[in-house]
Amino acid sequence: MVYVQPSSLIAKTPVTSKHQGMGSIVFENGTAFRVWAPFAKQVDVAFYKDENQKESEPQTLVELASEGNGYWSGDVEGIKPGQLYRYRLVNNSSNEVLWKIDPYAKDVTNSVGKAIVSRSDFGWTDRDFRMPDYNSLVIYELHLGTFNDTPQGEPGTLAKAIERLPYLRDLGINCINIMPTGEFAASFSWGYNPAFPFALESAYGHLDDFKHFVNTAHNHGIAVIMDCVYNHFGPSDLGDGLWRFDGWGLDKWGGIYFYNDGRAITPWGDTRPDFGRPEVRQYLRDNAIFWLDECHCDGLRLDSTSNIWGFDNGKGWNNDGFNLLRWISDEVKHFFKYPRHKIVIAEDWNNDGWLTKSTSQWGAGMDAEWHWFVHSVRHELENPLDEYRNMNEIATALYARNNGDAFKRVIYTESHDETANGKTRVNRQIDPNNPESWVAKKRSTLGAAIVLTAPGIPMIWQGQEFLEVDSFSDQDPLEWDRIDRFAGIHDLYQRLCQLRRNWENNTRGLRGQHINCQLVDNLNKVIAYHRWDQGGPGDDVIVILNFSNRYWDSYRVGLPRLGTWWCRFSSDWKGYSNDFSNFGGYAVSAEYSPKDGMAYSAGFALAPYSALIYSQ
Repeated sequence: MVYVQPSSLIAKTPVTSKHQGMGSIVFENGTAFRVWAPFAKQVDVAFYKDENQKESEPQTLVELASEGNGYWSGDVEGIKPGQLYRYRLVNNSSNEVLWKIDPYAKDVTNSVGKAIVSRSDFGWTDRDFRMPDYNSLVIYELHLGTFNDTPQGEPGTLAKAIERLPYLRDLGINCINIMPTGEFAASFSWGYNPAFPFALESAYGHLDDFKHFVNTAHNHGIAVIMDCVYNHFGPSDLGDGLWRFDGWGLDKWGGIYFYNDGRAITPWGDTRPDFGRPEVRQYLRDNAIFWLDECHCDGLRLDSTSNIWGFDNGKGWNNDGFNLLRWISDEVKHFFKYPRHKIVIAEDWNNDGWLTKSTSQWGAGMDAEWHWFVHSVRHELENPLDEYRNMNEIATALYARNNGDAFKRVIYTESHDETANGKTRVNRQIDPNNPESWVAKKRSTLGAAIVLTAPGIPMIWQGQEFLEVDSFSDQDPLEWDRIDRFAGIHDLYQRLCQLRRNWENNTRGLRGQHINCQLVDNLNKVIAYHRWDQGGPGDDVIVILNFSNRYWDSYRVGLPRLGTWWCRFSSDWKGYSNDFSNFGGYAVSAEYSPKDGMAYSAGFALAPYSALIYSQ
């Protein structure tokens, strides 16, 4: 923390800043400040010597000048990064005095504390990093507070998470989706209650810590996607910041940053941003660009977009919110072009394809969307009775795509949502009494094989790869000792990631758009599909999934070409778990025997609840 003596801060007449930007802007000899407060008649910057000073008893006040458009600014010489500050605002009608944390603060002591002047520069060493193409991504979703932490302590930190980046790299992960990190109330949270969306949650670290995390991830070949919450703020700990920021607000509503009528109502509180105000749209647009530009993130995941373009989870339409999504999409594509492209992913269950349609076609321009694939596939995996498993549902999920592009969808069987809110891990859902049982392992890993071989962007949820059994809680860290107990399950996921990314140059088809579910056997609960990009040896891939508790010595499946087909993966290999049977998994030779609409076929040995991957 830096503090400059009051004598160097005295200014007789406030003058507007010569510098561009919002919040605190560090320049050579000091720091500029700019804030939006249209219903204030005076705005000061209050400087504090330490965190314990009362907000109403600053060491020094410096008056900002009105720019005549609702914005206030000024240049304060001598102020350096690390300085604690707040804004003091006087409402223009009631004369109410408010002491507020800067909405644009990139660093805070905590959500009810002080803003911290922060510099924008950082010693980046990731110049050569490139975001992988969408068809090469394998995403790992994680929660910083629980990813690498110990029970009964404080939440995990960015520094602790960095320790596990080599592990993720070796697992075959090339992209991380971090749950929201914006400063929130207290220390434990999922992150979907941001009080200050620019500031990093202080329990995790500070701005430079986050940049160090991203820089290190990039040096390990891993992209970083930031989860952003623009459908609501808070609702807790908003009083020191956004809520009635300059004293204005209608009735019970929140003032300039929020709708001041029923449009403010969301499932999480009456705190929906007013997307109709240009300054609020600018605030959210600036936040998106901040993560992608200054923090070098490679993408955004926008939470519950149905509560941005709509009301009540998409039951009503909000054109202001729709235009915000379009603006963010266009801005990202304008500023970040290939090969330094970024990805914007929507979480949305209420649209008919226009969300991922380009803005030139009057869509929202999202690059991809979390997909309903999870609901169809989980239903069939979790069904306790084989006879009721529906292979047509699996085929429908495999064929689905958004606007003709398979990679406009993110597919998974587990996420933070799917393992909480009354739901749990796939393996526990399969066997509630023993989520480590043979059947729990077999069917949950069958799900992993579907995710990592289907057309789409695959995603794994933290701990899935070592058979984590607990529902997600922000106070329940991952049990990393399970990686020794379930090393084989980890190896199974690692192998699938390698094949998905074509590490051995013989499964390129898993990165392609094309799929043909040539066999959908609803009687015997077997499905087989052909995946390819350009086609040919090293490209064509055949995936066979047995959804029943039955062995087959020679189950005939159609093949696209003659020759030897090599088994690249068998989920029944005993190396993955000593109670697996090691049945099948050997090479086969295609015969002149038409099957499933293909000219050739072969007999395959299938183990119960198992997946096979073949290529030439």
